[in-house]
Amino acid sequence: MRSAYYQSSLWLLATGLTIALAGCTVGPDFVRPTAQTPAHWSDPGQTSRPDDRARPSTTSEQTADLRDWWADFNDPTLSSLIGRAVDSNLDLRVAVLRIEEARAQRAVTAASAWPTLAANASYTRTRLSETTPTGSLFNSIGDIKIPGSAGISIPNPYNQYQLGADVSWELDLFGRVRRSVEAADATIQVSVEDRHAALISLLADVARNYIELRGAQWSKATALQSIATTNELLELTQQRRAAGLTSEIDVVEAGAQLSATRSQLPAFELAITQAINALSRLLGQPPGALRMELQAAAPMPPLPSSVPLGLPSELARRRPDIREAEASLHAQTAQVGVAVAGLYPRVTLSGGGGLQSETLGELTEWASRFGSIGPTLELPVFDRGRWKMITLQNVRAKEAAVIYASTVLNALQEVENARAAFDADQDKREWLDATVSQNIDALTLARQRYASGVASFIEVLDAERTLQQNQLSLAQTDTLVGDDLVSLYRALGGGWEQGGSSEPPSPIRN
Repeated sequence: MRSAYYQSSLWLLATGLTIALAGCTVGPDFVRPTAQTPAHWSDPGQTSRPDDRARPSTTSEQTADLRDWWADFNDPTLSSLIGRAVDSNLDLRVAVLRIEEARAQRAVTAASAWPTLAANASYTRTRLSETTPTGSLFNSIGDIKIPGSAGISIPNPYNQYQLGADVSWELDLFGRVRRSVEAADATIQVSVEDRHAALISLLADVARNYIELRGAQWSKATALQSIATTNELLELTQQRRAAGLTSEIDVVEAGAQLSATRSQLPAFELAITQAINALSRLLGQPPGALRMELQAAAPMPPLPSSVPLGLPSELARRRPDIREAEASLHAQTAQVGVAVAGLYPRVTLSGGGGLQSETLGELTEWASRFGSIGPTLELPVFDRGRWKMITLQNVRAKEAAVIYASTVLNALQEVENARAAFDADQDKREWLDATVSQNIDALTLARQRYASGVASFIEVLDAERTLQQNQLSLAQTDTLVGDDLVSLYRALGGGWEQGGSSEPPSPIRN
């Protein structure tokens, strides 16, 4: 009897495995979308330099390795800040934890493909009511003595001890679990690409705040230089007034100009403080933690002579937001398969057994065994909600496909806009540089004419104000050019290791 019981169990298990292996996966298979991109970037056009020569664009379609784009600035301090930010930024840590969360969720989903086994143990003492048919029967029978056999005892109340186990296994005949795992895998990739996007944003924010810090320090230095120049002009005016060569109004005007220039310093100090605080936060440190390291003025990071963009077709594999949109489309396509599988039958193999006895002493005897095993078939006959779920998931898949196409267009626009801003601000910087050179010559000439009594003091003040304004504009434009280049690298998706792995890579190669 025992042998027949085990043979039946093994036969059912083998049958279930055969059916499971022969099962199919329903629903649509994911097909990677093709990004609709132009063959080449648009022609940026050319503008003339101050020397009337055309300035060629510093960008090209040459394929480049953008993983360490900040190294193009050739600034050791910037590289150090970026390395420390990658190691300690709190937002990046949250993104990594979300990857771990997605992986844990995937493990939960995949566990549905495995059998479940549960053990149990129990003790109950039961008394049947004597006013019910069953209880009345038990009391009337009591102990029965049958000649030639053991007596039969039907006590009331009675004890029951039980040790048992239950096993259940749903055969994934139509791929419901497999599609769920496929969707979970794609969701992991969404989290990975989200981490890549957070990494790119972090790198860009560190570089941008560092450039703005140096720009504010340069603007402050320019203002201090203007203060020194204006102070010299005030002293010259005071000397001429003492000699009776000019009026008191010229001295007052020079003093007012000096005060106006000094009033600009607090704004530059504020910009410096804000940039240092932002960098401290990006490195996971309290505000002002980097002041001792960064408060000393340093020159703006030099810009590279050329910036390779690669072809537009390369953007879809480099930009994390496009890759994330693709993974989301994959996950939603798999969810359609999960919904379709809900319309098909479910077969579950289940069994249970153990030991059951009225007394503990008899619990381990062979006669105390009990058990059951057999398949369960669930066939949905009418469930309108399951049909509507397929419609819902199909609509969501179409929505994900549109979002993917929109993300590609947005990425192309960001690159084109960042490239145009980079070229335009470079042109502006060259013109401002030439203008400042001319302003310096004009101020020198105006001061000489004023000292000789040929020109009025208004001419000197106008030349001084114009020079100061254009010097500050030049410093701000130089900062803008650096910001534009950072925005361009960010739009290109530079700053992470492209290897297709779900592991969150580090942009710092040790």
